[in-house]
Amino acid sequence: MKERNTSLERKDLDKAYEPGNIEKKWYDFWLANGYFTPVVDKNRAPFVIIMPPPNVTGELHVGHALTMTVEDVLIRWHRMLGDPTLWVPGTDHSGIAVQVLVEKDLAKEGLTREQVGREEFLRRAWERAIRSRKTIEQQQHLIGASCDWSRDTFTLDEGPSKAVRTAFVRLFRKGLIYRGERMVNWCPRCQTALSDLEVEHKESAGHLWHFQYPFAEGEGSVTIATTRPETCYGDTAVAVNPNDERYRPLVGRLVILPVSGRAIPVIADEAVDPAFGTGALKITPCHDPTDLEIADRHGLPHVDVFNPDGSMNSYAGACEGLSREACRERVVQEFQSKGLLAGITPYSHMVGQCGRCGTAIEPRISTQWFVNTQPLAEAAIRVVREGQIRIIPEHFTRVYYSWMESIKDWCISRQLWWGHRIPVWYCADCGALTVSVETPTACEKCSGGRLKQDPDVLDTWFSSALWTHSTLGWPDDTEDMRYFYPTSVMQTGYDILFFWVARMIMMGIEDTGKIPFHTVYLNGLIRDEQGQKMSKMRGNVIKPDDAISSYGIDALRFAITTGNSPGNDLALGQAKLESSRNFVNKLWNATRFVLQSTEEWSKSHATSPTLPVPFKLEDRWILSRAHRLITSVRTLMDEYQIGEAERQIHDFVWSELCDWYIEMAKLRLRGKTGAARDSSPDAASPAPYLMSVLDMSLRLLHPFMPFVTEELWQHLQPSTSGDGERRSIIVAPVPVPNETWLDSDAERAISAVEDIVRALRNTRTERKMDASQWLEARLYTGTILSDLTEMLPVIESLSRTHILSLEHRDTRPEESASRGALVLTDAEIVIAAASQEHVDRIQEQLEKEATTTRSRLESVESRLSDETFLFKAPAAVVDKQRELAASLRDKLARLETELRDLS
Repeated sequence: MKERNTSLERKDLDKAYEPGNIEKKWYDFWLANGYFTPVVDKNRAPFVIIMPPPNVTGELHVGHALTMTVEDVLIRWHRMLGDPTLWVPGTDHSGIAVQVLVEKDLAKEGLTREQVGREEFLRRAWERAIRSRKTIEQQQHLIGASCDWSRDTFTLDEGPSKAVRTAFVRLFRKGLIYRGERMVNWCPRCQTALSDLEVEHKESAGHLWHFQYPFAEGEGSVTIATTRPETCYGDTAVAVNPNDERYRPLVGRLVILPVSGRAIPVIADEAVDPAFGTGALKITPCHDPTDLEIADRHGLPHVDVFNPDGSMNSYAGACEGLSREACRERVVQEFQSKGLLAGITPYSHMVGQCGRCGTAIEPRISTQWFVNTQPLAEAAIRVVREGQIRIIPEHFTRVYYSWMESIKDWCISRQLWWGHRIPVWYCADCGALTVSVETPTACEKCSGGRLKQDPDVLDTWFSSALWTHSTLGWPDDTEDMRYFYPTSVMQTGYDILFFWVARMIMMGIEDTGKIPFHTVYLNGLIRDEQGQKMSKMRGNVIKPDDAISSYGIDALRFAITTGNSPGNDLALGQAKLESSRNFVNKLWNATRFVLQSTEEWSKSHATSPTLPVPFKLEDRWILSRAHRLITSVRTLMDEYQIGEAERQIHDFVWSELCDWYIEMAKLRLRGKTGAARDSSPDAASPAPYLMSVLDMSLRLLHPFMPFVTEELWQHLQPSTSGDGERRSIIVAPVPVPNETWLDSDAERAISAVEDIVRALRNTRTERKMDASQWLEARLYTGTILSDLTEMLPVIESLSRTHILSLEHRDTRPEESASRGALVLTDAEIVIAAASQEHVDRIQEQLEKEATTTRSRLESVESRLSDETFLFKAPAAVVDKQRELAASLRDKLARLETELRDLS
């Protein structure tokens, strides 16, 4: 790790939080001090994430911001736990996407890739990739990504390239990679094969054309229905279902293909659906996978009517050279002119499109390289079934099994120039193949020197499948591979579970003999406030840079992660960003208050780090609530419930710390509450508890909101540690819960205080009272009478109410019921001088509360009457339910008494 830089000057905390003023300062500080680079500790297991590499196609979008924020939260959390923590950054060359962009650049100059040649094309692609990588890295810095930049990797770097060639050669020699002629998805625009996962299927409003194919001999015809008239030139049969009585007599006869005059047979095959169209299916083996299967069963010839660019070839006769669309019109016109167009009906169907350029794909028989994935999938299924790899959320495990158990061979060759070139060389002398990691100088078979490398490149996802181990040095035996592999978590969107995650599991096991990670964390997609997918066409895209400029980095990070569960889509809009910014402001203002209010106390207690035992009820309460929060957050983080952990921290800081404890502390600091039970000056001051709870809150929040928490924590802490080194919250320990601070009695009492203050404030609002007017009320309670007595000045000040009396509910006079009492869990309030209108409102509130309480009681009693629950549940849980039932019965009885008295 680098030598620490302790020269950063500390200034007074600004009056208001201004996004943009602190982020670069702290990111540079973290970088300069080497906090992102792990120190290997052989006695401790590391926590490792390999970043899903963004494509070098431009800049990052808000989906990337979500991925990076979630991963940064996990990384910062484990770094604060003391784990050797590694987050490897990187970018993906994104074969087809970058190729399309470079071709568009050339088109603006009136050029094609063929005209400039492969070398010049690759030079331009590299220039674009380098520019994009710089932009992406700047944005990653901006979002606060605390990754180890000394290990930054690009999929076309020398290391990953060597890993790709090694993996290919190993699979080839094991017989798991082969070259063959198969039907593939073909993009006419990109002129390359695509895997099934690279095809997006979208509904298209098309037509069914009904064409008549006349019999070769005799009168009559067979009517077929098709969505693709342009493929008629490739028909080699008409197929019917053998059980279809309409067509059984026609099987074996010949019909004439009107567009070419060629005779084709009528055949019978079980694959034909009698209910589709007319029940007679034209068979075009080269342009439909089902047709190909039927053709191969019946020994039919294959006729390919398309050129690689999607135009019609010589088999299309007069339509040669036309586009698919133009040919379709010409064929329909020809059938119509011959009186063989039987009808046209609207028909909506799914059309496959290239995932990168949007062109309608063409099923096409082509010679390509494939991976035999079934043996790889079997191992990948086993490690998930055995629990070696856990998928979060769990329901995606079933989806994973479903896809893996029906996996097809993977087409890995692409007819592109940008990417990892296939490490296969063809010998011009003997025709043999040489498959090698290093570039060969001679044929493996005949030793001839006339070798030509396969022009194709590998599917981008092939190199991505090796990402977890190629980034750590595989196939070499590196220190990183020995210590950091297998990695810990693979976090990505659920939409690429099969594109990428499944393939990483297959290839990780195949290459290393070990799983690549133990946890798969799948996040959802970010949508707009109406739940619509973000797109430029809809105009609802939120750019990270724009959001950061308006709201700040911490607000963006908080908005895209808080309250969200793994696998669920997230709605993001201006309202959520504003709410997150408001939270940052609230945290900032609370810290300013604490710093200003505790300055004198801090100076006089600088050498006393031990937290004094609290005597004041509110001090006991806030410590108890803080330590319960710590326990809950640590449990949630262990279960990867990041959004829920954030929500609980937010609610504690906003409500319990800021809205309640700080407001109570203000009264004590201003001398508006009574003295503490202990006469010592320390016991009367909330300063140590304000500082302690704020410190714990900032450390809990740091992984989620790193910049503002570092700024505030630096002001809260001494300038240096004992050895003179400037400390950072980034390596401050995660708070540890301490059971000695848990205090159920204090929590119950302050909960009652909150209920009382809220009820009195609501009454003031209902009566439309001015701030200068004070309400008058009497309080009645039970076992917490002494606690409420201690908190009486707080209740009066926060509710602006004169409490005329506070007594045990047993002493309450019956005539007070006629005034309408507010019944709370642990208290009743009798408002002085209540009007009839107010009494009526109270009666309505009592009836609603009684209904709710009765319903809760019935639910609890039902559970307590369940023998299975009583037998299986822990005794502590059963006791807790019995205590709750007793409390609810007591409250319901008091509510019913109030209602009877009022009526």
